[in-house]
Formats: sequence, C-alpha cells, structure tokens
Amino acid sequence: MIKVENVHKWFGAKHVLNGVNLEVRAGETLVIVGSSGTGKSILLKTIAGLVKPDTGSIKIDDVDIIKCSAFTLHEVQKKIGYVFQEAALFDSLDIFENVAFGLKTLTSLNKNEIEQRVVKCLTMVGLENIEHLKPSELSCGMRKRVGIARAVAYQPCYILYDEPTTGLDPIMSDVISDLIINLREHLQIASIVVTHDMNSAYKIADRIMMLYKGKMIFNGTSEETRNTKNEYVRQFVEGSSRGPIINDRAFEMKRI
Repeated sequence: MIKVENVHKWFGAKHVLNGVNLEVRAGETLVIVGSSGTGKSILLKTIAGLVKPDTGSIKIDDVDIIKCSAFTLHEVQKKIGYVFQEAALFDSLDIFENVAFGLKTLTSLNKNEIEQRVVKCLTMVGLENIEHLKPSELSCGMRKRVGIARAVAYQPCYILYDEPTTGLDPIMSDVISDLIINLREHLQIASIVVTHDMNSAYKIADRIMMLYKGKMIFNGTSEETRNTKNEYVRQFVEGSSRGPIINDRAFEMKRI
C-alpha cells in the first residue's frame, strides 16, 4: 500500500534521509520514533508528496509519487490525510471552515453534504457544537482533534500523524491515542505516526520503527521494542542520558 525504498534527501551538506526503507501494510498503524533532528517529519512529508527526495522510490498503491506527473501526484494526495504537529489550522477561519477546507477543494460534495460531513467528523473526534469558534478559542488538545477531523473529512485511505500528542498532558495524550485507535478500527485505514511519546507508541502501534541519523535501525512490535537488545532503541525508549546516542552527539560536537 505504501512502500518506501532507498530514499535519500539532502539539505545542503546535511544528509537527512540516508537510504530509508519501510512498508505500511493494509490497515496497520506504523509508528516511527527517534530523537529530534533525525528526519522523521521530513520522511513523513516525502511520503505525503510535500517534499521531494533526491533519490529513491515512494509507491502509494503502486504509483511512484517521485516519478509521476503533477496531476497524478495530486490524485494520489487525495488518498492521504495529514495531521500536522501543531494542527496547522487557519486562524482566520472558524472551525467549520477549517474542517470543510479539504472537502471544498478535493471533493464534489454539495453544501448540505459538506455540512453533514463536518458535523460527523467533529463528532467522531468528540467535539460538538464548536463549528462557529475560531482556533484561538480552543485548547491545544481540541485544536489537535480538529486537525484530525479535517484529515479524515474527505475519507482518505491513509493518515499521516506528525507528533499528534506533542504539548499535551498525559491524560489528553491518552485521549488522542484512543482516538487514533478508534479511527483505525472505524475507518479501516492505514496510519503512520511520528512520535516521541513511547506510552502512545506502545498503545497504538502494530509495528514500531526507529529512525537514527537518517536510517531505519529497528523494526518490531511493541513487545519486541520493550525487550530489544538494540542499545540505541533501549536508550531512547528508557529516556536515559547515558548511551550511544549521547556519545555520538558528543563526538559530533567535538568535531565541530
């Protein structure tokens, strides 16, 4: 369904993605973890067609979005819902217009159908009767849920979540995790979730992969992640200040 093969991306001299390979299976939730600056968000944006890698292949339903035409890319992007890290709502629009934005630009629904879809999607994420409010009037957790409602509104085949629990308290983080699970079960869609939140990762993941220095260094279930002997993964999931990740950073700083 989604297959990434040997993807590389440079920004100047920085090799952000260094031969990334992954595959998302039908109906599963793949969680990608890793330290800040390892390229997780850039990887997500390449899969969504928002950033073009320098080399490699990204196939979505057998269409290579790196080599296809702009028209074909646009058609493929209609299958993808994207939840941005900070929700990325339009401050000048009310909540109704934010959720309806993709419906107006990507579908042929009429006004009544759009209204019904917006109300349904907001209800799905536990938000009712807020259509008239502006994003500034909502809490961080509510804005995150509006971002998810907008992503699912045009009924995509895949949802990409970029740090969906960042900035939230533990209770609201768990609410978002439950929402991701419920949407997967209700809509039968595949998801890729980028996160630092291991509690959320363990709860929602069918598989967990770790990206380090632009490479995938681990791929396993939640249980395999908990019990791994990989010292990089262990240091990350335990949140330890001692280990190879810190040692690598210290070495790099020394070289600079």
